[in-house]
Amino acid sequence: MNTGKNQPVRLRDFSPERELFLRDIVSGLRKSPKKLPSKYFYDHRGSQLYEEICGLDEYYIPRTEAAIMQRHVGEMVARLGKSVTLIEYGCGSCTKTRFLLDRLPDLAAYVPIDISRKQLLRVVDELGRDYPALEILPVCADYTGDFALPAPRRRSERIAVYYPGSTIGNFEPAPAREFLRHIAGVCRPGGALLIGVDLKKDESVLHAAYNDRGGVTAAFNLNLLERINGELEADFDTGQFEHRAVYNKAEGRIEMHLVSRKEQVVRLDNVSVPFARGESIWTESSYKYDLEGFAALAQAAGFSVDRVWTDERRWFSVQYLTCTG
Repeated sequence: MNTGKNQPVRLRDFSPERELFLRDIVSGLRKSPKKLPSKYFYDHRGSQLYEEICGLDEYYIPRTEAAIMQRHVGEMVARLGKSVTLIEYGCGSCTKTRFLLDRLPDLAAYVPIDISRKQLLRVVDELGRDYPALEILPVCADYTGDFALPAPRRRSERIAVYYPGSTIGNFEPAPAREFLRHIAGVCRPGGALLIGVDLKKDESVLHAAYNDRGGVTAAFNLNLLERINGELEADFDTGQFEHRAVYNKAEGRIEMHLVSRKEQVVRLDNVSVPFARGESIWTESSYKYDLEGFAALAQAAGFSVDRVWTDERRWFSVQYLTCTG
């Protein structure tokens, strides 16, 4: 752990404005099938619910990834090396990041990026107390958009990106390749990406993970409608929509939906959106990979897989990729 004088922290705020939020929601509800961007799950309440999901018995991803990190962090930091600027896309609570921050020698700076301003400010405050000598450069942004990354005061030998939690699975295959290509541009040749990738497994495990008995994932899904009501003055009756998550084996993905319980019309911003009974809003995809398939995706985006760590059941992987340009 770093010691020393606390570094001043200034938030760079590129969070989406209301107009963009409204445009994305109206556009998504006009599609057939209706589909909304999963990035809008993460308002303050959504972030709290996601943290609750991460503690569920059924949701294997966080504890499996954390166990891999804990067991192999020495190998990971050895590959990352010294004088590194570490950039994290979608930092969340930074729980797993601390494995790296505790062990990385001579870290030049840490750049956490998250779309939830409140959570980001809270986490940065905690990290500032625990790592007072570390320069922390927080950015509030939709990390799939365009924004300028801050430059650390210290000279950095290389850039490494940390992208945990299998969030790459939320992208369709072509956008996933393009996003990885964007990260390769940030890292530049010689840089690295440490990424969490969920693996294909028995469908019963996946079904339980996204349909927990306590209904927390359902509340997380429905909170998107609550957010739209609160911020965009829509009139979704959340009691007339139900959570549904199914595994599409042919596509290798979990699909999460909000299904209309009846024929109804929802209004927002002078737009009327009709729903048939049983019609759904597709709110998230979560692709599951095999190791060969992800290696091909990474190579197409300008990365080479250098090392893969998995758990004993091969349910999840943490992968170290080097940027080939």
